[in-house]
Amino acid sequence: MSGTAGPADDGRWYDADAGPLVRPYAVTGGRTEPGPHGVRFDLIALVAVEAGAAAGTLPGPEHEALLRLCRAGTQSVAELAADADLPVGVVRVLLGDLLEAGHVRVGRPVPPARLPEMRILREVIEGLRAL
Repeated sequence: MSGTAGPADDGRWYDADAGPLVRPYAVTGGRTEPGPHGVRFDLIALVAVEAGAAAGTLPGPEHEALLRLCRAGTQSVAELAADADLPVGVVRVLLGDLLEAGHVRVGRPVPPARLPEMRILREVIEGLRAL
């Protein structure tokens, strides 16, 4: 019967239509906020692995997966959620755990006020074309 949940051959719960069933509150331990550290994990916040972060000391496989994705390079919260196939709210809570444990650092993209002016960029492009 399609759509019914039952144990799969590997011992995990599985739904034939939806795939493995793990509720978000189970992954985060019922938490909905990333923690008391005051960092906002908006979709464009950039996450990178902190030097010396050791895998294998994390609370769950989802934490390990996020850390593994960050090891490939700095990624945004939105990219991590998509690549880990987890809801953004869950990723924010898990990133809070990783930040609190010192495994990752969170940065902001360059604000628009600090980007070079369009005139300067055009002059650089024209200069390169002239070469």
